[in-house]
Amino acid sequence: MYRIYLDDVRTPVNKTWTVVRNYEEFVSKIQEIGLGNIECISLDHDLGDTAMQEWHRNVYHNYTLNYDNIKEKTGYDCAKWLVEKWLDGEPYVPVNVHSANAVGASNILGLIWNYCHIHKRPQNSIRWEVPY
Repeated sequence: MYRIYLDDVRTPVNKTWTVVRNYEEFVSKIQEIGLGNIECISLDHDLGDTAMQEWHRNVYHNYTLNYDNIKEKTGYDCAKWLVEKWLDGEPYVPVNVHSANAVGASNILGLIWNYCHIHKRPQNSIRWEVPY
């Protein structure tokens, strides 16, 4: 079973993670190995320069997040893609979030929790820290 770690910068100390760096690599890797072969997924939210700029300008100081200011796809986009796959009948995989962006992490977790609530799955996704 695979463990998928999405982050554009950090690499986990534990080498059992399969690291992907952006939305395209995330989708490609999951399509390659299949959701049924994945044990868990850990998502970062900010995956590039404009996402980090938005974090520094707005999230850090004002606790607001404007996706119009972010040009690259984020971990939230990856979570939306996952939910679409689950709605199409693909196997559900537990998702946690290791992002430092609390607003972005909450957006991801809210989306996952909503899916789990509606589809009677355990709402056990959390914000956690993966040593890197």
